Amino acid sequence: MSNFSKVVLKKGKEESILRFHPWVFSGAIDRIEGSVEEGDVVTVHASDDRFLGIGHSSIGSIAVRIFSFKDIVPDLSFWCEKMQSAFNLRQRIGLTSRKGTNVFRLVHGEGDGMPGLIVDFYNGTAVFQAHTVGMWLMRDLIAESMKVVLGDLLTAVYDKSAKTLPFKASIESVDGYLLGGLTTREVMEDGNRFIVDWEEGQKTGFFVDQRENRKLLSEYAFGKDVLNMFCYTGGFSFSAMQGGANLVHSVDSSAKAIELTNQNVELNFPGDTRHEAFAADAFDFMKDINNKYDLIILDPPAFAKHRSALNQALQGYKKLNARAIQQIRPGGVLFTFSCSQVVTRTNFREAVFSAAAISKRNVRILHQLSQPGDHPISIYHPEGEYLKGLVLYVE
Repeated sequence: MSNFSKVVLKKGKEESILRFHPWVFSGAIDRIEGSVEEGDVVTVHASDDRFLGIGHSSIGSIAVRIFSFKDIVPDLSFWCEKMQSAFNLRQRIGLTSRKGTNVFRLVHGEGDGMPGLIVDFYNGTAVFQAHTVGMWLMRDLIAESMKVVLGDLLTAVYDKSAKTLPFKASIESVDGYLLGGLTTREVMEDGNRFIVDWEEGQKTGFFVDQRENRKLLSEYAFGKDVLNMFCYTGGFSFSAMQGGANLVHSVDSSAKAIELTNQNVELNFPGDTRHEAFAADAFDFMKDINNKYDLIILDPPAFAKHRSALNQALQGYKKLNARAIQQIRPGGVLFTFSCSQVVTRTNFREAVFSAAAISKRNVRILHQLSQPGDHPISIYHPEGEYLKGLVLYVE
């Protein structure tokens, strides 16, 4: 038995853990035996003292995030086994050898049995992002496990956790390299080249989760006039250009994002006049775009990060989609997304349905989209499904 402080649950509260759900909520806890601080490793037990799992303690409604349902010691050997399992999945789905692609998500939190940890791989650099204090405290051990498993594929590990650790945590995290250093920022996805700024950019530097959806978009783009809202660094924009779009307009409120978009477009399509980028507020830009575009992408940042903001978020999705559906050219195609975890697939579809009803146009669903295989969803943890998308045909 591991020698860690014990979290003992109230009678009957062990059922979800027995079904391998990795979260222990604070209301389910009867008592804690031993001294526990945020980020400590603890064991979880039923009221009759049966061992249930081992994980990291947290402050908040989710009091423990379980990373093993076996009684183990979380040493280098353990994390190497976890990392190998994650890497094997990416190998099996072909991402580690995909032609023209050297970008993928290596670790996706609960989906890979490592709650609170995200790792994205960018052409040799692994960007480590801890969302819990426990994972951050184990950063050096986890970085070493990546080196063991990836070998020569890995040239650097960059810790970008300063802005993702819980704001109540009394930790002064500074972003920086855990292994190696900067060699290149240029990466490839399906033959497209782009620059990733993991030090200053959003998330880990790029939205890896839209890879398959960008590929699908390129199949719809030929001869189309395309509007890419919330373009960030232009992923959907150069996928549209790769697919033969007639023109592509990229819009983002961030001037720096627009600068990166232009840089990335120039990398792939030097001197191409089909593309133009605008630093503008999305709702303002979409006030009067009537009949200008026949392919529109709406990929906004999370409108709701907490359940308390759900209703407001759904109104935002409805307003945004209504503007697009009302103004897209007849026969147009709309790619629309939500990356808010608290917005369910049903929530999002109902918001888009309401937007379509407001427009009074005939709207049909062509595709229902989700996150790709390197963002796996544990069947025991449905909360891991965060990316929802619809491709709509608007008459």
